[in-house]
Amino acid sequence: MTSFDLFSIGHSNVSAECFLALLQSAGVNAIADVRSVPVSRFCPWFSAKNLAPFLAQQDIGYLPYGETLGGRPSNSSLYCDGIADYEAMARQPEFQRDLERLRGDMARSRVCIMCAERDPLDCHRCLLVARELATGGVTIGHILHGGTITPHALIEQQLLLAAEDETTPDLFVTGQNERIAAAYRWRARAVAYRVKQATRPSFKNQ
Repeated sequence: MTSFDLFSIGHSNVSAECFLALLQSAGVNAIADVRSVPVSRFCPWFSAKNLAPFLAQQDIGYLPYGETLGGRPSNSSLYCDGIADYEAMARQPEFQRDLERLRGDMARSRVCIMCAERDPLDCHRCLLVARELATGGVTIGHILHGGTITPHALIEQQLLLAAEDETTPDLFVTGQNERIAAAYRWRARAVAYRVKQATRPSFKNQ
């Protein structure tokens, strides 16, 4: 079995019991919540006020990281055309500082970063947080709801193939690193949080 330094999961709308079973099957003993708004109207058991004590009963720690590693920045300069700019967010000192804090937690616990979206490629936990950590040498496994754990490197290859299928112009560049960066940029523009004008904020978490 592949050894991972860190795990990733999206809670989606599964039951608390199913979610717990997925964590336990991977040996996770700490959740790093990277939701900017750790609230779920439709699955209240995933709201932080309910999730933290539930996890504690199972000897799983709860680590709130949404303020700095979340996908909905409060700084308006971190949006491009109203869309959260993951590349700009990754350059923020606060973001890098808390990546280092997360690495410290990883040294003490078997950590899984958590957000809401089921598919890693629909979520900033993969396209922003995991990308930055993987670049720094962290080996990441994405826990899927079928029970499998997919390496981040394989997710990247799926991303690259999807972007090429869309014939993204930026992918016609030389070098694998440039192609992957362009694929990340293409996907982030499609799924990142968008500012909604004159409407109430969405409770969809990133």
